[in-house]
Amino acid sequence: MFNRNRCLRRVAAIASISSLVTGCGVLSAASPDDEGPIVVGTTSSPSTLDPAASWDSSWELFRNIYQTLLSYPVGATTPQPDAAKSCEFSDNTNQVFRCELREGLTFSDGGTLDAKAVKHSIDRIRQINVNGGPAGLLGSLDRVQAPSEREVVFHLNKPDATFPFVLATPAMSIVDPGAYPADALREDGAVVGSGPYTLQSYEEGEEAELVRNDRYKGHAERRNRAVTIRYFQDSGTMVKALRDERIDLTYRGLAAGDIIDLQGRTSKEEEIQLIDGTGTDINYLVFNPKDPWAGKKEVRQAVAQVVDRAAIAHKVYKDTVDPLYSMVPKGLTGHTTGFFDDYGEPSVAKARRILNRAGISEPVPLTLWYTTDRYGSETALEFKELERQLEASKLFDITLKSRPWKSYVEGYQKGEYPVFGRGWFPDFPDADNFIAPFVGKQNALGTPYDAKKITNDLLPSSRRESDRGNVERQFEEAQQILVDDARLLPLWQGRQYVAASRDISGAERALDPSTIMMMWELSRKTSW
Repeated sequence: MFNRNRCLRRVAAIASISSLVTGCGVLSAASPDDEGPIVVGTTSSPSTLDPAASWDSSWELFRNIYQTLLSYPVGATTPQPDAAKSCEFSDNTNQVFRCELREGLTFSDGGTLDAKAVKHSIDRIRQINVNGGPAGLLGSLDRVQAPSEREVVFHLNKPDATFPFVLATPAMSIVDPGAYPADALREDGAVVGSGPYTLQSYEEGEEAELVRNDRYKGHAERRNRAVTIRYFQDSGTMVKALRDERIDLTYRGLAAGDIIDLQGRTSKEEEIQLIDGTGTDINYLVFNPKDPWAGKKEVRQAVAQVVDRAAIAHKVYKDTVDPLYSMVPKGLTGHTTGFFDDYGEPSVAKARRILNRAGISEPVPLTLWYTTDRYGSETALEFKELERQLEASKLFDITLKSRPWKSYVEGYQKGEYPVFGRGWFPDFPDADNFIAPFVGKQNALGTPYDAKKITNDLLPSSRRESDRGNVERQFEEAQQILVDDARLLPLWQGRQYVAASRDISGAERALDPSTIMMMWELSRKTSW
């Protein structure tokens, strides 16, 4: 399993070394009351403000304005109580999970946060059932009970040792029953939560202003009074804003060229620190089985045989990412190199033989879709490289198309794309979360994937095991099924880079195990 503590120590060490190189002394944190908001730049803007609609990077905002029963204090790799005072399985089969809420919880508008509000929040996710939304995370949930004001009981339809991790995802954010309908999404652009911050103002695709929620009760120790998140279309504009001191740090979306440039500069040239940490985010292609060409296994296998991941990592991302040969990334129990083991090095000759055996002798027409504003500035270059590789084989005729994220999501949920690119930032640090979300009739891709051996056997078997180090066999077998089907084609595994002004403290400890930034850990330093 991913060792988050070790990762944080490594990141902290890098940040500390940077300070020593600059000749700066140790700086103390300023009082959170004596400075303006910390301004964070990112290329990852929310697609929605309603937790019931989101299984994507909207969670980055949710973590800071809503509250969940469980979440991750700094350094934790397993979920700990947040809105809850305590939570535990109360049976021997991992099927009854009971939580007791903290006393005196309220929403930011003063409304009572009780067990009924928790039940309402979870129930509406399944009632609304947004295509590609978070209802897919609740496949093991049978029903929720609120037997008393502060007690919530989750009855599962099968053993599921990962259920506490699910409750810790921002998708399970607790919302006010009076403000969020049971059977419809809230679409007025307002938010009522109980998290560390309230959303003071929001302009879609532009800016979110967060201010401290004085009614918050949870584990977060806020080191600032306010945070402003600014959304950028590309890395270059974002880094320029950092250098011009219009933002204080960047989070998500640093382009490889900007990372290399920041790595090569000394502190005397500019007062920016680059924090480098291990990542478990992945990037992959999805093939639509309803498309006449992408639906053919041999076509998918031929693409898998031609694609050169190492070239993408080197030419496009300048080795700031690593080639990935399974859907489960390195660092997690169950990781394999299945695509490399089965396909070996890229080979046009092997790919031609695969197609010929299926009676395909003419170039295969495929349209590859990507989003223009979600995964960073290199996405377009990555897809041009994929186009180049596939067309150079003379086995494929490739068309590239793209859309902004919001309409892109709508497109793949409707099944419009033959082949499309996706990134995945983990819901929680377990191999289960790199397989379960992508299979089954209802999944995070909006593209049904009937994989009964995985959904009916391997995942249920692994979820009976509380010790997640003992589930390697199930995940290795599940990944081999994914390799054989080639419905999902992993491309690369990312790393985490945060660029920040040197007067910002806490960036090295602000990422939780799913690499969501806990904005409350950020603060300004004061000179000696």
